[in-house]
Amino acid sequence: MDDVLLKGEFALHTRGDLRRSRRLLDEAYREADRQGDGPRLARAALGLGGVWVHEHRAAAEAGVVRARQLHALSVIDPRSSLALRLRVRLCAEDDYRSGRHDRILEILAQVRGTGDPVALAEALSLAHHCVLGPAEGAIRLELAEELISQAAHTARRGDLLMGLMWRTADLFVAADPHAERSLTELRSVLAGGEHLAVGFVASAMEVMLSIRAGRFAQAESMAATCAERGDLAGDVDALGWYCEHLGTIRWYQGRIGELVEVISDLAHSPIHSAVDSTYLAALAVAAATAGEYRLAVHMLARVLGRDLSDLPHSSSWLPTMYCVVEAAYLLHDTEAAARAYTLLSPFADLPVISSLGVTCLGSVHHSLATSALTVGDADRAIDHFRKAIRANQALGHWPAAILSRWRLGHALARGHGSGHGEARRELARAEQEALSLGMELPSEKDPPAEDAAAICTCRRRGRAWQIELRGRTVMVENRIGMRHLATLIANPGREIPAADLAVGAGPAPHDSFSSQPIIDSVAKRTFTDRLAQLQEDIDDSESMNDLERATSLRRERDWLIDELTTATGLKGQMREFAGSDERARVAVSKAVKRAISRITEIDPVVGAHLDETVETGHRCCYRPRSDRHGA
Repeated sequence: MDDVLLKGEFALHTRGDLRRSRRLLDEAYREADRQGDGPRLARAALGLGGVWVHEHRAAAEAGVVRARQLHALSVIDPRSSLALRLRVRLCAEDDYRSGRHDRILEILAQVRGTGDPVALAEALSLAHHCVLGPAEGAIRLELAEELISQAAHTARRGDLLMGLMWRTADLFVAADPHAERSLTELRSVLAGGEHLAVGFVASAMEVMLSIRAGRFAQAESMAATCAERGDLAGDVDALGWYCEHLGTIRWYQGRIGELVEVISDLAHSPIHSAVDSTYLAALAVAAATAGEYRLAVHMLARVLGRDLSDLPHSSSWLPTMYCVVEAAYLLHDTEAAARAYTLLSPFADLPVISSLGVTCLGSVHHSLATSALTVGDADRAIDHFRKAIRANQALGHWPAAILSRWRLGHALARGHGSGHGEARRELARAEQEALSLGMELPSEKDPPAEDAAAICTCRRRGRAWQIELRGRTVMVENRIGMRHLATLIANPGREIPAADLAVGAGPAPHDSFSSQPIIDSVAKRTFTDRLAQLQEDIDDSESMNDLERATSLRRERDWLIDELTTATGLKGQMREFAGSDERARVAVSKAVKRAISRITEIDPVVGAHLDETVETGHRCCYRPRSDRHGA
């Protein structure tokens, strides 16, 4: 039995072979349990925890390991070193799952006073794993440095490698200019004897650096090799990290939409950390990019939860927030963007790095800028994008720098200053740099101000109006001004008398009836026919006991009745606008401006477009830029 236990401990602490150690230590535990050997039982149960916190992700598997550790703790001397080490492990597991670190730091202070070098080394490493949030950088680095020093007293090579690995990850996360120097040192120590678990982390960091350099083909090949090393080590994160690498590469290649199915499978897999929401947020981005908006909205809502601030601050928090911001930008969710801006602001000068240096998405300034752009604050976005470019250049992250420059160009085009010339220069430079790396820049939802192809569409959607502008979609409740606006948008470049708009006598639109707000004789007949059909459908639904459908149909019927009542007199005759052309001009102008103001509240970009292109007066017109160039 001793031979099996020693082999298991050697595989774990010297070789970092998590797969082999689990098998051997499981065998050792069962044998010790049969013989009633408490100390050996405790050593095996302790080793089953592995070198990381939360190595056992599936609930059943984690429950078995925890039960074994608690059982071992109950049969050994509570004052022994083994009992102390088991308490540290159990405390670390509990803190990590709850997103806390107060208890592990408290017990770490107790361990320091015991003079037990092995217990202290383990406590330092486990505590480090519980303080991976962006606010604990100083604490982490102190723990890593102390572990490196403590390794000299444990005679376990794995303790030194874990200390060096933690310090390297800490320096990358802090954007320290000497992080790569630390990785070189770690690699030199690994060259003296492989440690599979730490070697897997080191290879993941090297993939990250290759992505930063814009060497996508090389990075993809390295990511596959890295995943093989992780699988060989028996690391539960092998598949997840490979997908993080691949997802980052595809993001900068403009191909993230290809991974919707892959990310969807991973997002619902039990292999991920209990505090990791990155895959849900990444699925929102991929789905939005692929045009699967319902899925994107659903995933973003799941991440947002009751409040975005409820997300645990772990090593996955910044990447999750990056994806939240990008999804909010693509879905025009101004509320989510504004909340993310507030939460990210304290970490503006950090890079967005996942886990232990697995992948990097550039400076947090980029996310702050994108949040500001989403809510329509172009000037603030410009400031953050400039800072993001400089920070990404310091990181050597050229794809992130290019993306920030691309967005900067669009922000300049939307800004209040005279930045259109600069916008063109930044956009041209971003395109040139992207071409050199084989990047495909995203198709921005809002073109620069000089783009002549920005034309709105407006359609009726039940009780609301749907306005679209180059991928942006706004839903606005029904109001008189929206009827006028829809008629103008349906007839770009065509002047329509305000008096005609007021009485519903505007020209026919270039679309179906759903695009036309005017209640003329044809429209009235369509409404009446629909009312009759609705009543039949309501009767059918009630007879089939489909109460939900019946309720929905009644809502539409009531809305149609309101529309007819508003547009016609008590005898069913079309209302005429009372008063002169001047009164029509004033009424229509006010109604249209109120409608545009409401649109601006929901989406400042679409609102600004309409404010610039809709003319009111005695004659009203929607003049998109294409018409202005030809005027």
